[in-house]
Amino acid sequence: MPSPRSFSRGRNPITYVLALMLCVGFYLFFFSSGGDSYIPSTRQSGGTASNVLSPPSLPFRKSKHNEPAQAPPVVHYHMNNVTTSRNPVENSETVLILTPLARFYQEYWDSLLKLTYPHELISLGFIIPKTKEGNLAITALQKEIAKTQKKGHGKRFASITILRQDTESPLQNQGEAERHKMENQKARRAAMAKARNSLLFTTLGPTTSWVLWMDSDIIEYPPTLIQDLAAFDAPIIAPNCFQRFYNNEKKSQDIRPYDFNNWVDSPTAKEMAAKMGKDDILLEGYAEMPTYRSLMAMMYDPAQEIGTKVKLDGVGGAVLLVKAEVHRDGAMFPAFPFYHLIETEGFAKMASRLNSESFGLPNYLVYHYNE
Repeated sequence: MPSPRSFSRGRNPITYVLALMLCVGFYLFFFSSGGDSYIPSTRQSGGTASNVLSPPSLPFRKSKHNEPAQAPPVVHYHMNNVTTSRNPVENSETVLILTPLARFYQEYWDSLLKLTYPHELISLGFIIPKTKEGNLAITALQKEIAKTQKKGHGKRFASITILRQDTESPLQNQGEAERHKMENQKARRAAMAKARNSLLFTTLGPTTSWVLWMDSDIIEYPPTLIQDLAAFDAPIIAPNCFQRFYNNEKKSQDIRPYDFNNWVDSPTAKEMAAKMGKDDILLEGYAEMPTYRSLMAMMYDPAQEIGTKVKLDGVGGAVLLVKAEVHRDGAMFPAFPFYHLIETEGFAKMASRLNSESFGLPNYLVYHYNE
């Protein structure tokens, strides 16, 4: 009886080599970073992004008409390398300065240029309403941007983004008196919250370490503002917003509190909130609604240390430094009553629910424009 044919063959070394190469190929495909990688903690080279879909933290320039469009980039970001430290300059941490801009003040722009934080690490973002005043503001802003961003200018910023607001402004008159009428607050601040969220979600890039919110009518502060606030290593921190004015009684220049949205909560305010309807909001700084909260605006003491820090339950948006991770974790500006709070005060409450605390510096002053 014939013996069965054997199909076993001698083991060829080439088989082992091919198998090893195949394994290595699979490993590199699935586990390597692949494509382009970006280490956020390193300084940007100053080049421009190659595609409009690139992260907003990188500037983009349209290609010439006769050049073929490049494919959208695939970039890997190592988010664990995005630091927020007490020494942001040493660690080349990028800062995104965001400003809802209804009016343009030259002093606002001049103060930005005086910031001593490396401008190559600063990106700017603006959102401007589609109003007559907004049209004037964007014209003035673009004029200053053209001067600053031209080649060879020593104060150039890493990138600048301008958005036109996609929602209607509830107030056509942006005068100070009209803005602060109590009956206008809920609609005005809901619109502001939407504008802030649109600006934030459009411009926050994967390399951003800090977000500095600054109103367009903040015209004076120390040039070391960013370093000073970051040195406290707080998730959210606000300086005290004051205003310069001529005191007729003293016959001299003086200062007065301006932003009353930085506060420590009170039992009275909590009781008021408990009795409110679900769509009602608490407002601060109005005699018609006495909350008896402790206002940071009233804590200013020139005899005390400038670095005195207090924990806050509500914050304003005049100047506010936020670790970008707080926003990435989901803290935004509610355009609806959130625990009877809205916009920046609602943001502080939402951040608190996400375990990020807010702090204030009652003796560190920044100044609001006096209309």
